Amino acid sequence: MQNISINIEKKEFLNYENKIKPHIAIKNFNLEIAKGQFCSIIGPSGCGKTTLLNLIAGLDKAYTGSISFGKNKAVYNLNKAFMFQTPRLLPWLNVQQNVEVVLNKNQNKNEISKKFLSIMGLEKFLDYYPNKLSGGMQRRVALARSFATQPQLLILDEPFTSLDEPVANLLRKMLLELWVKQPTTIIFVTHDINEAIYLSDKIVFLSKPPSKVLKEISINTKRPRKMDNNIIQKIKNKILKENNSILKGEL
Repeated sequence: MQNISINIEKKEFLNYENKIKPHIAIKNFNLEIAKGQFCSIIGPSGCGKTTLLNLIAGLDKAYTGSISFGKNKAVYNLNKAFMFQTPRLLPWLNVQQNVEVVLNKNQNKNEISKKFLSIMGLEKFLDYYPNKLSGGMQRRVALARSFATQPQLLILDEPFTSLDEPVANLLRKMLLELWVKQPTTIIFVTHDINEAIYLSDKIVFLSKPPSKVLKEISINTKRPRKMDNNIIQKIKNKILKENNSILKGEL
């Protein structure tokens, strides 16, 4: 897989209050994501982050522009995996089956599912059903499932939201450990700038709608990092001092 090039001239929706003038969600959006890069996206509420993810995933193709990798190949042809704000486990399947369900029949489902669930520390919970797991454990199953398909692109939409901070920190650490063991390109949406600095190679800040790239900031601090490290706080302070309205979608 080559770099992902996102060039969206315009994405608009029908405006039910004013049917003559559509709502423009994204306009003149240009972003390049390198192969194997961990790229976090931050933007104000309602700026079109989820819309952007749907376009990248190929779930919505009604836009002008192009989203491609390599020599103009459509990015929706990539092997992709998703992790959402909720784990989205199937309640009638146990832990191991919830991972195996995304694997194809030619793969060794038993071996692959056990491998990733073991990395997540869930080897003793293979037969448990989702309603018997804590929220953090359900997220671990979802994370194992995301990596089990060996995706070329992993899209995460605020996957650790609503979790207690110690649990969220553990999952962030596990995400990075999986990413090191099985490198892939990651697009990670978050509202938490500390989380973005801890995880990312690059942070992309989006504007108010119509959304465009406001600023790209590379995070060059060596890994492994610590969430409570003074270095992360210093990077955050520097970003906000130089761009004091950036979290509002303004420069």
